[in-house]
Amino acid sequence: MAINELESAAIKHASEAIRLDNQGSKGMAITYYQKAIDVLLKIVNLYPNYELNKIYVTRAMAYQERIKVLQTGHCAESSEEDGSSVFEIKPINRGETAPRGGAGQQSQQQQKKSSYEDLLVVDKPNVRWDDISGLETTKKALKEAIVYPSLRSDLFPLGWPRGILLYGPPGCGKTLTAAAVATEINAAFYSIDAASIMSKWLGEAEKNVSKLFRSARERVANNEAAIIFIDEIDSLLGVHSNEVGGEIRVRNQFLKEMDGIIDKGKNSLLYVIGATNKPWALDWAFIRRFQKRIYVPVPDYGARLRMFQIYTQSLGMDGVSLEELAKMTEGYSGSDIRDIAQAVQLKVVSELFEAGLAQNKASRPRPIRMEDFKEVLARRRPSVTKEMIRAYEMWEENFRAG
Repeated sequence: MAINELESAAIKHASEAIRLDNQGSKGMAITYYQKAIDVLLKIVNLYPNYELNKIYVTRAMAYQERIKVLQTGHCAESSEEDGSSVFEIKPINRGETAPRGGAGQQSQQQQKKSSYEDLLVVDKPNVRWDDISGLETTKKALKEAIVYPSLRSDLFPLGWPRGILLYGPPGCGKTLTAAAVATEINAAFYSIDAASIMSKWLGEAEKNVSKLFRSARERVANNEAAIIFIDEIDSLLGVHSNEVGGEIRVRNQFLKEMDGIIDKGKNSLLYVIGATNKPWALDWAFIRRFQKRIYVPVPDYGARLRMFQIYTQSLGMDGVSLEELAKMTEGYSGSDIRDIAQAVQLKVVSELFEAGLAQNKASRPRPIRMEDFKEVLARRRPSVTKEMIRAYEMWEENFRAG
């Protein structure tokens, strides 16, 4: 069977499963979820290099999780056969009975609640601006868009941006800056994984997007600021050629919620911050909902120097020039620099083990030298290429809204 036919079958089975699920036909829903799983895994096995395989594996796992929730007289087990995952539904022991009514219904409600809570983290972060090296332009833009209006809303008669998009290479501090701005205004911080919205919630996704915004609005109604932070937002709001499981409805619901906070919340302290490494994958209908679009670039020389100072402060070093290292790592991301410091530390600790000296608790690694850093750098290239940076700069030129 060709891949297009398999995808059509997966869509058909998944759609039928969700329809039956919504009707309360649990047994039949389980059957069709299982059929969808089988077809999706068949695609992965037959076409191992297919670009959508990661999405299909995630979707198959999500359908299996939904099966677990729906089961009343079954337990789900997974096994491996020839290296590929195979899901099996097996009956429970005959002596056991599924809970009915009362406590059983309460347990089911709790299970649904847990599924929703698993998707997000509501927190009061403790990240300050000083914890972020560099990114002064990014910090300034976030202060103007969020911090200043939160402190003196009376100075903004025309309102202020509610949707902020942070875009740029991976590992450059998008999540950290979003957490820092939440700390600055003492906001409830809803941290969301966009890929989970599109897969884990299955047929409940549309409802739970609404539930997410309703929860945040309740916080604001109680005189508390709230920030919904959505990582990898391109997974949710990107342009898709294949739709499995009602993604269009989920995106439309998100669009509706975004319009609600932009148009009706003139003095509301509810914000949506999206982060993406692939801004060019976003649908234009959603790009324009983010009134502030802020580029988060790779760290400059000063930021790299500060990062080396932070990451090496607990390491024993001899003759290491952090200034020279900062010059040598132009184009490296913040996570690259952390990985470099970690790799050097592992290098000298490994030498201690290989020499048989680690058994002595009093033994310590030798001091790290400049040559150790140079050796690690010779084997480790930046995770962000010049072509990628040019692509971000070009997108910024076309869609800048700082």
